[in-house]
This record gives sequence, C-alpha cells and structure tokens, in this order.
Amino acid sequence: MVQKKKKDIHVGRIVLDERELARLRCLTTGEENGLAILLLECAELTDGIQQLQLLKKIGVLLRKLGGDSVNNSQIDICLEILVRIYWDQESRSPLKRATVSALSGIPENLKEKVISCLINCLREELLTVDKSHVRKVIDSIAACMENFSLGEKCMQYVYLEVLQFLHTTLVDFKLQNKNLGGQHILQNKLMHDSLVALKAAMILVQKVQEKIHDIFCKNAETSLWEAMCGLLTCFIEILLDGDFLQTVQSTAGMAALLFIKTIVNCNELLPKLVHDLLFNSTQRAHDAPGWLITSCRQLYDAVPPDDAILFLSQGTLAMLDWRSGGMRDSGEHLLFDILTVLLSLNTRLKESSMAMSVSRNLSLWTTSALDALHSDSCSQYLKNSLNGNSEAIQKLLEYIWTHWEHPLDGVRHQSKTIFKNILKIHQKTNDGSCGMTDPFFLNMTHSFLSLEWHIKGKYTSLGCLVEYLGTEYILTVDDTVPKQVLGIMLEQSLATYASDLLEKMFESHKNELMSSSQSSNWIKQWHKTWISPFLTILCEEKPSRTTYIIEYYLPKLLKCNPDSLTCMIKELQSSDKANNIAGPFHSRGALGALMTCLRAARAQGLWSTTEESAWNQLIPISLIKQALVHKHEQVRLDALGLVCETHRSTEALSQQEIALTKFFLPYNLNSQTPAMRQQIVWLMRKLFTRLRDSSQVLYKQTQTVHRRKITVHEEKTNSQHPEVKLQQYKDFMAWVCDRLLRDLFPGASFPRKFIVLNLLGVIAEVFENLEGQTYRVVQMTDILQPAYVDALLGCLNSTFEELKLLAYDLLKKLPAPILGLQDSEKLQTLLQTALDLSTSTKPYDCITASYLLALLVQQEGLLPALHALKQQAGYLSKVHEKESADKEMLETNILEVIKFLLNCLLDEIRQAERSLVHMAASNPLYGRVHCIIGALQQLSLKSVSNIAEWKETVAGLILMAFHLSAVVSPICQSSSPEGLIPMDTDLDQTGQSCQVTAQMVLVCCWRSMKEISLLLGLLCQNLPLQSTPDSKDGLLMFHQVREIGEYFKCQLLQSRHRGAFELAYVGFVKLTEMLTSCNNRDLQKLPQQWLEEVLLEVKSSSPVSKLCATRRSAGIPFYIQALVSSEPRGSNLGLLKLTMKELISLALPLAMCQDEHATIPQVHALNILRALFRDTRLGENVIPYVADGIQAAILGFTSPVWAVRNSSTLLFSALITRIFGVKRGKDEHSKKNRMTGREFFTRFPTLYPFLLKQLEIVATTMDSDSGVLKLHPSLFLLLLVLGRLYPSPLDGTCSALRLAPFVPFIIRCAHSPVHRSREMAARALVPFVAVDCILPMAQSLLETLPAPTDLCIRQNHIHGTLLQAVHLLRSHFDSKQRTNSSLHQELHDIIGCTRAKIWLATRQNPCLLTRATFLDVIDILCYYLNKSKTIAPEIQNFWEATHHIILESELYTDGQTFSPVPGLIQWQRTITKLTLSLLVTSVSLQPMSLSPDAIHELTSGTAEFQPSLILSHLLCSKFLEVRFLTLETVLLWLEEMDSNQVKETNGNVLFLLSQVEDTLKKLAVQEKHPECLAKVLKILCHLKIETLFPWIASTSVMSEAKLLKWILSIAETRNISLEMQSVTLTLASKLVIHLMLKKQEKSLDSITQDLRQWVHLVAQSCGVEQQTEIRLTAAKVLIDAVPSLLANKQLYFDILDTLTLWKCIFILLQDEEQVVRDKATDIIQMIPHFLKACKKDDILFVVVNPSLAMDLGLGVLCELLQIWNQTSRGIVALIEWMLGEEEMKEDTVNENLGEYDILFDKGEFNLWAEKITFANLLRKHVSTLISQSPAPVDDESELCRLTTMAANQAQHVAWLLKGLPPAPEFSRTADHTRLSIQKVRLLNVAQLLRLFGLGAVIAGYF
Repeated sequence: MVQKKKKDIHVGRIVLDERELARLRCLTTGEENGLAILLLECAELTDGIQQLQLLKKIGVLLRKLGGDSVNNSQIDICLEILVRIYWDQESRSPLKRATVSALSGIPENLKEKVISCLINCLREELLTVDKSHVRKVIDSIAACMENFSLGEKCMQYVYLEVLQFLHTTLVDFKLQNKNLGGQHILQNKLMHDSLVALKAAMILVQKVQEKIHDIFCKNAETSLWEAMCGLLTCFIEILLDGDFLQTVQSTAGMAALLFIKTIVNCNELLPKLVHDLLFNSTQRAHDAPGWLITSCRQLYDAVPPDDAILFLSQGTLAMLDWRSGGMRDSGEHLLFDILTVLLSLNTRLKESSMAMSVSRNLSLWTTSALDALHSDSCSQYLKNSLNGNSEAIQKLLEYIWTHWEHPLDGVRHQSKTIFKNILKIHQKTNDGSCGMTDPFFLNMTHSFLSLEWHIKGKYTSLGCLVEYLGTEYILTVDDTVPKQVLGIMLEQSLATYASDLLEKMFESHKNELMSSSQSSNWIKQWHKTWISPFLTILCEEKPSRTTYIIEYYLPKLLKCNPDSLTCMIKELQSSDKANNIAGPFHSRGALGALMTCLRAARAQGLWSTTEESAWNQLIPISLIKQALVHKHEQVRLDALGLVCETHRSTEALSQQEIALTKFFLPYNLNSQTPAMRQQIVWLMRKLFTRLRDSSQVLYKQTQTVHRRKITVHEEKTNSQHPEVKLQQYKDFMAWVCDRLLRDLFPGASFPRKFIVLNLLGVIAEVFENLEGQTYRVVQMTDILQPAYVDALLGCLNSTFEELKLLAYDLLKKLPAPILGLQDSEKLQTLLQTALDLSTSTKPYDCITASYLLALLVQQEGLLPALHALKQQAGYLSKVHEKESADKEMLETNILEVIKFLLNCLLDEIRQAERSLVHMAASNPLYGRVHCIIGALQQLSLKSVSNIAEWKETVAGLILMAFHLSAVVSPICQSSSPEGLIPMDTDLDQTGQSCQVTAQMVLVCCWRSMKEISLLLGLLCQNLPLQSTPDSKDGLLMFHQVREIGEYFKCQLLQSRHRGAFELAYVGFVKLTEMLTSCNNRDLQKLPQQWLEEVLLEVKSSSPVSKLCATRRSAGIPFYIQALVSSEPRGSNLGLLKLTMKELISLALPLAMCQDEHATIPQVHALNILRALFRDTRLGENVIPYVADGIQAAILGFTSPVWAVRNSSTLLFSALITRIFGVKRGKDEHSKKNRMTGREFFTRFPTLYPFLLKQLEIVATTMDSDSGVLKLHPSLFLLLLVLGRLYPSPLDGTCSALRLAPFVPFIIRCAHSPVHRSREMAARALVPFVAVDCILPMAQSLLETLPAPTDLCIRQNHIHGTLLQAVHLLRSHFDSKQRTNSSLHQELHDIIGCTRAKIWLATRQNPCLLTRATFLDVIDILCYYLNKSKTIAPEIQNFWEATHHIILESELYTDGQTFSPVPGLIQWQRTITKLTLSLLVTSVSLQPMSLSPDAIHELTSGTAEFQPSLILSHLLCSKFLEVRFLTLETVLLWLEEMDSNQVKETNGNVLFLLSQVEDTLKKLAVQEKHPECLAKVLKILCHLKIETLFPWIASTSVMSEAKLLKWILSIAETRNISLEMQSVTLTLASKLVIHLMLKKQEKSLDSITQDLRQWVHLVAQSCGVEQQTEIRLTAAKVLIDAVPSLLANKQLYFDILDTLTLWKCIFILLQDEEQVVRDKATDIIQMIPHFLKACKKDDILFVVVNPSLAMDLGLGVLCELLQIWNQTSRGIVALIEWMLGEEEMKEDTVNENLGEYDILFDKGEFNLWAEKITFANLLRKHVSTLISQSPAPVDDESELCRLTTMAANQAQHVAWLLKGLPPAPEFSRTADHTRLSIQKVRLLNVAQLLRLFGLGAVIAGYF
C-alpha cells in the first residue's frame, strides 16, 4: 500500500472544571455504561481524538433515550454539561461539530432542556466584559445559526439581546480602530472581527426576520427599534469610514440594505426609499421616514463618496427580492438607475480593488435583471429595455469589450460571467428563441470571428456562443477555425484560452453529430475536423512549439473520445506518415507524435501494461527504443514519459520498462537543455515512486504467498511471482545507483552532474525509511564506496552553486562513517581547506567553504579539530565535552565555528583598516561573512538553548558588520567606485600594489557590503525579538533593530555601486517584513517614519545633499520601494497612497526651470516612480497612478535639463510596459502588446484630454511657413503611445467619434522635419481610422499631394503623407477584417489617384526619398494586382506606367552618377525591389490559363522589359545596393526551392536563373565587394556543380582544379567575414566531392596538396575558437562527404587525412552548442546500409542524439578500417587520440597558480564535452576492433613507441599528482581534474596495450 504522511488536524481538547467533574462523579455511582460514565470518561481523557470517538458514542446513546426509562434530573445535568462542552469549543473544532451532532439527535422531550441550557450559556457569554473574549462570543453566535436547529431556536428567544450585544461590539470596534493607526497586525485582526460581527448580525436578522416583522406590525418595541437603528447607524458609519477594509465596508453596505428592507417590510415603498438614499439623498430627505434619516444622517447630509454608493448598490442588488416582482415599476427603474451609476463609477474608480468590485456588481446586476425577467409580473418595458439591442445591454457589451483583457483575472472572469448572463437575458426577452435564427447572436458571431486571434476575450465569448449556436454553425461560417485556434495554441499566453474554446467546440460538435441523421458515421467527420489538424501540427511543427497543445488540448481530446487513440495510432502508422517516421530536421515526425499520444493516453489510464505482452501488442519495442535516443529532446521525453507515467501509482514495473529505462539513462544524462534535465528528473521520480509503492504491494503478496505455502518450484518458474519481481527491483535500483555514481567522474559536465545528483537525491528521498513502510528496495549506504563518496564531496567544489547544493543535500543525509569523517585527520584537513577557501579571491570559493563548513558542523569530531586550529591561530578556547543530543551538538558546533570566524574576521578588519588594497588582493573579507551566514542557516535560531552566549555572539556579529561596513563603504559610496584605489599608508610595505587592480578592490568592497546586508537581513528575519524594551528574552534587542535600520538607510541612500545597494535592498526588505509583523507599536511605525523622512529629504534635495542624484538615484528607489511594499496585503495601502501623491506632485513640472540643481527633486521623483511602477509586488495597486505617471514623463521630456529628460524616458518606458505588457516577440509593432483605443481611454480617461491637448500643441509646430526647424520634444513619446493602439470592429460609432479628433493632428505630425517622427506618425494614424474608412483616407491623403506645376513643394510634407498612405494600404490589405469584395474594385480608385500623382516616382521629382516612398505605394498595389489576377484596361495602363518608370529611371541609364544625397540608398533598394517583384510577376503568369497576347499585354507594356536581360542588368549594376539586394533576392528564391516550399513559379524562376548563369560566373570573378562576392558564391553553391563547367573567365577557361585552388585561396585570406568563410568552405567541399567521384587519377595527383589544404580547412573550421556558424557549415560539409568519401567501400584519401575528417565529426558531436551537435548527428542518417555498426539489437538507428551518434560513429569507423584494410594504422592513430599527446605538451602545473589566477576565470571553454566519456568509448570500440582482427598491428615498433610514450606520460602525471597539496580537489581544482582525466585515459591505453602483452608498466605508476 502507499504510505502517505497523515495530515495534522487540530482537534482541540475538552476540559471541564472541578465543579462539573464532581457533578459527573456523583452521577456515576451505581450506574453502569450510562451517559454520565461516558461523559466523565471523555472529560478525563487528554487526547482530543479519543474524546472525539467518545462523543460519537454519546450521540448514539442520546438517540436511544426514552421519556420514561431515564432519570430526568441526571439527564438534565448531563445535558447541561454537554451544552457547556459545546460552548467552550472553538467554532471550527471537530469536537464542536461532534457535540452538535450529538445534541441534534436527542428525543423531542429533551430539546427544550437543551435550548434552555443554550440560552443560559449564551446570556452568560453576552455579559462578558473581557475584550479579548468578544471574538469567541461572536463566533459562538454564528455557530449557533450554522447547521444547528437547536441553536437557531435558541436565537429566536434571545435575538434582541444578541442584537444589542453586536451593536455594543461594533461601536467598540470603531473606537478601537481609531486608536490603532500603524499597528497592522492588530488592525488586521480587528478588521476580521468586524467582518464576523457584521455577518453574524445579517444572518441573525435573516433568521428572525418574520418575528421582527410581526413585532413591528403589532407594536413598535422601543428596545428593538433602538437595536436595529443603532446597528444601521453603525453600518453606515463603517461604510463611510475609510480606515476600514473594503471587504468590511462592502459587507456593511449589504447589511445596511438588509436592515432597511427588514424594517420597511413593504416591497412597493422600498425601491423609492433606496433610490432616494442612493441617488437623491440631499434633495429627498424630507420624504424619508424619521428613523431612516436619523440612522443614515451622514448619507443625507452630504453626497456620499463613490465607494459608499458602490457598496450600497451591491447591497441593493444582493438583498432586494427581484424575482418576486413585488417592487413593480419602481423596482425596474431602480435597477436601470443602478446600472447607470455602476457604469459611471467604472470610469471614476481606478483602484484595482474597486475595479474588481465594480465588475462584481455588474455581474450581480445581470443576475438581478435575469431574476426580474423570470418574475410573473415582468413588464414589456423591462423586456424591451433588456433586449440585446437595447441601450443598457449595449453599454454592458462595451464594458465587456473594454475589460475582457483587463490585467486582473477577477475582472476578466466577471466579464465572462456578464457576457453569459447577457446571452441568457436576450434569450429570455425573446421568449427563449433559437440562437441559430436570432440576428443578435449571428451578428455577434461574425464580429467575433473577424477579430484578431491575439485577443483573449474572443475565446471566452466564442465559447459562450457555442452553447447557443453550436459548433456546426461556427464551422459553416469559417471551417478553418479549428486549425487557426490550434495554431494559436503554440503561444503560451493564449494556450489556455484556446484550449477551453476548442474543448467546448469539439464536445458540442460530437453531440451534434451523434444526434444528427448521419450519426453512424459521426466519428469520421469528427476525426477529420479535430484530430487530423492536431496530428499534422504535431508531426510538422517544432517540438518546442507544441508543448501547450500537448499539455492542454490532447488530454481533453482523449477524455472526450477515448476511441480517438486508435485513430491516432492508425493515422500515424499510415503509409504517408510511416515513410517519414523520423520527421524533418526541425520536427518530431510521426514517431515523436506517436510517443506523445501514447504517453498522454497511458497517463489517463486508457491503456496499461499490467501484462508483459501489452507493449508488443500496442507498439513495437524497437520504436520506443528509437524514440528514447531520438535527436529531438521532446521525443525522448515523451518516450520516457510513456515508460514512467501510469494512471495508478502502484502499477508494477514490467521487464520491458526496466530494460527501456536502462537503455535510456546512459545516452541522456548529458542533456544540455535545462527543461530537459528537469523533465528527466521529474519523470524518473515518478518511476521510482511507482517502484516503491508497487514494492509494498508485492511484499504483502509475498507474505500471502508464504502463508499459503507455495512450493519453491512454482516460485522460481513464475516470472511474475512477487519475490522474483522484488529481486528484479533490487537489481534494477542497484544498477541505477551504481551507474549514476560512476558518472561523477573527473571532468563530467554540469548537465550530467546535475541530473545524477538530482536522481541520487530523489532516490534517497523516495526510498527513505518512512514510518509504516514495510519493505525497502534500496539503501544508499549499502551502495556507496569510498571512491563514490569522494566524488560526491568533489561536487562541492563545482563552480555551479546548484551542484554544490545538490551534493550537500545528499551528503548531509549520510552517516559520518560512510563519509569517512570519523578520521580526525581527514576532518581537520577539510576544515582547514574550508577556512582557506573562505579567504580566496575567487567568489565561488567562499561558497564552497560555506557548504563544507555546513557539512562539517554536523560531525561530532569537529570541536577537537577546531580547537587544534584555534591553538595554531593563537586563539584561546575551551574544549567542549561531547554532547549527548544531536541538536545540542549541532548548536554548539555552529556557535563555536561562528565565534572562530568572527575572531578571524575582526583581525582581518583591523588589517584592512591599515591596507584595504592588500586585503583585497590577498584576503578578501566577504568570504568569512558568507560562511557565517551559511552556518547560521543550518540552525533554527528561534529555539536555541544557550541564550546568553548566543546573545553575546549576535551582538558581536552586528558590531562586526558595522565595523566592516565602515571600512569598505567609502569605496561603494564614492562618486566613481569602479576606478577607485584607496591610498593606503602601508602600500609600500606590502609591495603588492602592482598586482592589485581597481576591479579587485571594488569586488572586495561591494561583495563585503552584500554579505553584510544579507547577514543583517538574516538576523532580522530569524532571530527571536525581545518582547518588551526592558525584557531580557529574545536574541535581538529593540535598539539593535533601530541601528540596523539606520545602517540600511545609510547604505541605500548613499551607496553608488549597484551590487551594494541591490543586496542591501534584499536585507532591508527582510527587516521591514519583521517590523510589520512584530507586536511592538513603536517598531511597527518605523517604516512610516522612515518613509516620511526620506520623502521630505527628497523634496528638499540640494546640491550638498548626500542623496545620489546620478545613477538613476542609486539606492533611493530601492529604499522607498522596500518601505512601500512592506504594507501587509489587505490593508488600505496608506503608505503607497502617501508616496505616490508626493512623488507625482514632484515629478510634474510646475514651470520651465533652467537651474539643474533645482530639478534634483524632480529627477529623484521620476526615478522612484519608475521603480514603483516596475515592482511586481505592488501589482495592480499602482494602476490608478499610471495616467499621472504618463503625464509626468511626457511633460518631463520637455525639460531643458538632460537629467530630467533621461529619467522621464526611463519612466515612460516602464509605464509602456506596465500598460501594454512585457514584449513577447521581436516585432516592435506586434498587436500582442497593444490595445484598442476604447479600452485604453476607458482605463485611463484622464489621458484623453491630455494627449489630445499635447498633440495639438505639437502639431502646431509642424507647419512653419518660415521654414525654421522646430522640434517639439514630446512628439516622439506621444506618437509612441498612440501607435500602440489599434482599431477593433467591435468599436461603435461612439468610439470612432471619440478618436476622430486625433486624426488631423496626427496627419500634421507627419509633416515633421525628422524622418523618425514621420514614420511614427504614419503608424500612429492607422488605429485612429475606422476599418471601413481606411481606403477613403488613403485616397484623400494621395489627393493632397502636389502637382508638378505647384509653386511650393515641401518634400517633408510629401514624404509624411506618402508614409501614412503606405501604412494605411498595408493595414487594409493585411487585415482579416476587411470586406470580401473584389480586390480589383477596392483598388480602382486608388490606382486612378496614384496614376494622377505618378510624377513623384519619376525624374521630375528631385527628391530621391519621396520617389522611393511613392515606389513603395506602387509596389503594394502591384503585389495585390498580381494577387487578384484580373485583366482590365486600367490595370494594363498601370502595368505600362510602372514598366516605364523603371526603364526610364537612372538605374537603366548609362553614365548616370549620383552624389551621396539623402534617400539615395532607399531609392536604389525600392526600385530594385519593385523591379524584382515585376520579374516574379512576369514568370508567375506563365502557368495561368491566359493567352500569350494577354500575358504580353500585362507584362510587356514596353518591348524592352525582358526578364532575363533585366535580371542581368541588375546583377551587373554599378550600384552596390542594387547588386546586393538582387543577389539577396535570387538567393531567397533558391533557398525556398531547397526547403521544398514549392510554388507554381519555381520552375520558371529556375529557368530564369539558368539564363543568367554566365553573368553570375563573371560576377564571381570580377566582384570586389566582399559581401556581394559571398552572396554570388552562395548562389553558385545552390546550383549543380556540373552545370558550372565549362567556366569561362574573361578569355580563358577555368577547370575544376583551378576553381578549387581559387576558392581555397579566398578561404585562406585573413580577416574575411563569417559568411565568406562559410560559403568558401561549402563551395570548396562540393568541388572536392565532385572531383573525387570523377575518379581521374592524374587530375587527383595534381591537386593532392589542394586536397590536404581542404582537409586542413575543414579541421580548422571545427575548432572551438570558430564561430557557431562556421562549425555548423563544417558539420554540413561532413554530412555531404560521408556517403561519398568517408563511409565508402573505397578509401579515397590517405588514411590519416580520412581519420582527421572523422575526428572532426567526433569533435562536432561534442561541441558546446547544441545546434551544432544536433546537426552533426545527421551524419548517422548518411551512413550506407552495408555498414552494420548502426544496428543494435536488430534495430537500425537513424535519427539519434549526439551521445549515441558518437558511439555509433566510432563503431562505423572501426568497421570501415577493417573494410579498407587499414586496421594497423587505424589502431595506432586511435590510441594516439586517446593519449592526447598535444595536450600533455602544455600540461604543466604552476604551484602558485591560485595566487595569480584571473579574478573572473571561466575555466573550461566547452562545458558539454567530456574527455573521459570519449576515451571510454574509444577503449570499447578499439578493444573490439583488436579482438576481431587476426593481425591487428603488423608493426611492433609502433606499439613500443606508444608504450614508451604512455609510460612517460604516466610517470609525469603520477609525479604531478603527488605534488598537489592536501584536499587538492578543493585547493587546486583545475589541476586535479586535468590530471585525473589524464590518469583515466592512460589507464585505458594500458588496458588496450595489455591485449598485445604490453602496458603493465603504465598502471604501475598509479
């Protein structure tokens, strides 16, 4: 069974006083098993659980009591005691619930007695005067009315007294609240108490409402009137008191309406009173009853605030009975008035909590409206007013469009609820008509489908409509919806919305199809619609992009129709997909898709593998094996998930699963992607947990088997026998642990160590000895060997802290004997090493020291070792006796280590005072502090035993921190900390000044400041605080807290170095959190006091202030950010409101100030605001201030002071991110980070007049008749904001009219003399033009362009107008919202207008920039004319005019030269682009069914326009930009063809290129520009080599050999670009392969040197120093060379050159970049089938990961050596690879390396490659090769040479290893690792040489 930890439940305990116990004892005399005996036994127990069981027995006994069979007096006493027990328990206690159950079951004749007892107890409680007891009384009152009928009857008798008590209590709560300012904890408690009291009053009145009505009708009882009106007064006062939480105020609003409703008790009068109270309180007070005026005096005397109206409206909607129809017309009018008020409040209340309340109220309003429609007296007026087309509903829909993408989840959810209710309301108003025929539903559906898919609200709304219209109708309108939504699911932010919509659609579609007339064939149609598109995406998309489809869509699909799994498997194994089982390079293919589907199905329990044969029945095991080593990580993960994940956690592991896991692990432990590593660990955890849980079940089965005495023979023959399975489990886990521990070899990569340590930690955790666990499969201590322990300890020295932590967590679970730390010498060595590392100049060494010390403090033998070190250091110490308890031993060890480190640190601080430079170079101070922090974290400081000693140590730590800070802070607080070296007095004596840099000093100082801050923060967070200023308890004193606060204040306000104040912020946050949660009132008020002080200091900043006015105000924003964020959640955010009010007032400029010093407060305010707006902890609480922030930023940008403008820019950037969200893509203008104009101005209404006014001001500077350049600084920011908006088809005419005033100003902004401003104005215009007005607006803009005869032509104006026309046209044609009319009809007017202004594209226009932009307009029109493929006279005329412009341009006029003028490059690129577009158009028309004459008319308006001649002319153009763009375009055409993007034009394009091959070859020889030459050569690479010859250059013919020599000469040129390196390598390789396959021996002899040069070039391109692009090219080259040259039966190259190329393959397979490794694995796909090495277990591996590819590649090479008869030379060469002779030449160890190492040494460059892994694979394959060859090495001298070489290396390595200091893995990590690797390699060589009878001497050195 699964052993789960029991959840601790607080039951409580029953405790009776002596008097009650005595009464019970008297009753029990002479009575057996009676009620009194059980009660007494229950009371005398001390265990609450046992008492709970007895109470249940008492309940059973009470139910059996009869009227005559018991002694009534005894029963009465027992019932009194039972009631007392009930009353004394906590409200939510299980004992109280059990008592209620017992009392509720008593006979009827005893219930009156219980009620009487309850009344007496309640009256006693109501008389309480102890304020601390009030909450318990309120809870008891509430409990009486909660599922307790006797308690409710009790309340019927004492309700008046309870109401009076609640009135008194609420009055008292109000008085207390006024005196608790700043005491957040007490205030928070009081808020909860008030809320409970309010709810209790409401429940009570609802329970006794009828009784109250009867009393008020008969005779108004004064006391009841006073109580009710008094409580109503309290509710109103709480409602208007801003110090109460909004939750309390909201409840008070509902309570007030409930009481008014209860007192009035007249449905017809009630709506009028409520209406007057809410909306006309000051005018209609004389009409209200006196009691209402008296109770609600504050509402009648003045207009209530907005929040009060909101909460009263909520109360009205919630408490009035809308369904009964009793309120009639006045109720209906009140309902619509409330809607008007709520929508008005929505524009005024901007706090996030208020926005949430408004949305909740609107949702409640729709519910109330729906209730009103369901009433029998519903009027026709109400129905008409709530119809979908009515004004009220339209306003609500506008609210939904505005808020369906609100940043608050709650608002979005309420918007969805409102929309659902609107649909119900509309359907109800139409008497439940069918949605399929309702225009309201149909129009809305079409509107939603026309929206962009990035709008989240579209999905939820469409999902709602599916319920009314069905999926069939949606698919009828647009059958591509499923494919579109599946495509959207590739994006994380939209995946959940899209999956919810799809789920609703396919479930609805299934139901519709099943209920249709063709229900028998429904599954085919359903699969075609929902499964086929999914499988296509799964097979073809990149695995990384399908994560969310698999996570969200697939499980829902299988849940809806489990039979889909069979369909998926069948389709994925169909002929078309089976042929591509591996998939293309970027996708998972059908194999990966199959694994994905099977994994999801198995996890859902759709199939299981309880039988061993289940795997083969479903899918071949060979396919799973291929998937487990697939190149794509997601395929491997899905295959592993298929093995590991099951529906039941106790399902036994089959032999196949164990075998598959064993196959998976060796090839996947070195996974570089973090997500892959995490997933492997997570899935293996599932497997181990399943193994553990199933082992418990199996063990219990073995016990059953033994009890049945099954024979031994039956046990052994049954492979499924439990004992056999358990042994398999043991063997498997032993293999896993051994495999993992062996993988911690020297030089193992970070990914491998990360997975190994994680898995070992998981095994230790999963198989720990839990209480109740009956069987344990594996125990870590049984497997660990000393070498493995040393490897684990060695992981502590990793430069990655993740590995340190994982290793430490594992090591601390192991006992000391396993670690070998009982050896005092080893322990002392490690302790000394840790202390030495704590003073290292490398930052990560002190982290290693901290983990080492944390491990050592848990050892019993630490104190003697520490004592010995203290004696060496000269510190006096006493020897502690051995502690008995582990906790005391740990505390003592930690205390002694901290005291020792503190003493060392104090000495070092004194030295630093004399020479900080010397200490920075030799003994940085921060390491010691870091180790102290690490030691403190090992202990719970709130429960230490040695209080006095700890208090002294804490005081010493705090003083040390202040002392150290005083030494190092001057560097961090200097104006230029990065370059400061202090002038120490002892510099000359130290003699190290030449070795010390400013960087080292700064690192020492800021890291010391960092550690000090973290230490103080840790102390504040974890130390117990003294309870009162005079008490002696606690470890942290009040005065120390204040000192720490002052320290943080000083550092944050004065430090200049970011590292120092950022970490000070972290510590200060911990301090503020402690202050907020402490009970001392003075300490609680410190944050507010500090905040007020710093705001005052910022406000009065002067040039002499210590506040940093540069560096973005340095730590000041962090300081204020910490203080503001310290307010507890749920408070009224007083500090935030105070801060924002002050900062906004400072940030807004009052006047243009020229004095730079006077603007310092403004700069600070802008910088602080930026930090606050970016703070995620403040969340949506800062939204109400965004509009003011935008205004401050835009106005600040107009300041003449640079500092103000700079800070304003930064603030503006932060606000744009806060408003529009974090940018999720590279597209700056993507609609994902935009919003509609209506939504923007609804959320920030104050920005509408501000932006409009500012835009008007800016626009007036654009049209200056004087021609003087006027640049308004706000133009850029204004256009940036406006450009983020976009139009929506859901925007009505009202919205369009609101945005219309911006249009003329934006158009005028396009006249700006600044090019960038004109571009932004063009983009900003688009969202302000309605969708159906875009083309008319573009036409009107074009019509404003001047004629050539105009006298005044302003090119800036022309350019801006053309840019706006370009953006409008693009927006129109790219939009899916445009109408479906013919493109020809849409373009007719635009074409006419364009032709009228076509002079702007000709030489008549002297400005090249405007010519280029007009050509952009023509290009857009040409593209869509080509798309329309229509023939008309105006189109033919337009083609002719375009051809004329091109042919008459300077581009085709010889002798034309240009001086470098503005717009030249743009014009050249634009006209070239247009020309190429026309070329593509001309060839694309060939396949059309047009007559030759028609084609000629369309494409050859002039006879000179011949495509091949035009293309040749462009390629030979003297303009660089023209040639470059042409070559780029041609290259793009070829790449599209190579990537199988088949188009109808490809054949014609290829024919076109064949006509210009000679031009390309000529250009390749003559081109001087390197970028153009690279493009030409790249084009030649795409063409067939055979077609390039004969190559005629000038007058001579170039042969293949000459061409190769020429290409290699270019490749050898120095300083060539990456592109040139790549293309020359590619082209040279194609030539080499071409030459080698021609088999012309003579020609090959002549180019032997060139071939060797090519081999050298390939090898050089694989080096780690090369760029990734070059290494990728080398991989592609080798892939092409494998089938023809490297894996051919014939050996083309010399064996050494061939081996060099093969070595390049293995280098690339170990490359650090994953993309290079993955590309190199494609080599395995190119291995010919005659080679058997790629087969394992009869499985042909093709698409594999790099680890398996390296294994297979070495096997292939060894097999080829045998085929080539080169075994002897091959074995020698491979052994030389293993020796790594080139590395040993430089393998010297500098004994003082640590002293002179670089400060930020990154160590090994390649973090993925593992030399030992490669060496082990070499050993495996070479030994196999030797064993398979009859005479492996025919030259004994070569073996002797290798033996001698290896022996010399072994002797050298052994000598170096002996020379290393103690614990070298910590003190000399790099040297120790390098030598250990070489040792393993030499031992591998020795094993191979032993096969020849040599090599024994090598192993002897080790």
